[in-house]
Amino acid sequence: MEILVWAAHVSLAIVLIVLVLLQHGKGADMGAAFGSGSAGSLFGASGSATFLSRATSFVAAMFFVTSLSLTYFSMNQTSGGSVMGSIMDGLDETESAAGTEVNGSSASGLDDNMFEDDGSSIVNKIPE
Repeated sequence: MEILVWAAHVSLAIVLIVLVLLQHGKGADMGAAFGSGSAGSLFGASGSATFLSRATSFVAAMFFVTSLSLTYFSMNQTSGGSVMGSIMDGLDETESAAGTEVNGSSASGLDDNMFEDDGSSIVNKIPE
């Protein structure tokens, strides 16, 4: 059901953009106020609603309905938690693993900033 609402939502958005771009704006007749037409056409006295304006308002209303439906679907999801919740769960597991013994000593007693050198690494060695 949610996929159908998504498809309708995207298609309504495209249709709404096309309808808005097809309409004739009120500012397009601005030159008429300066002597080449009736003075009532400048930002006022528009005629009755055209088919395009009624279609635009209908498509906009349907777009809002699909937006509210998608919000409802997202609020009622029963899947796992948030991304941060899964990250925090992963941190809890690593912290519990840090309390185990490493090389015979407890890892919780080691300084986190201290690097333990066992002599097998050739990284960061000064040549003699």
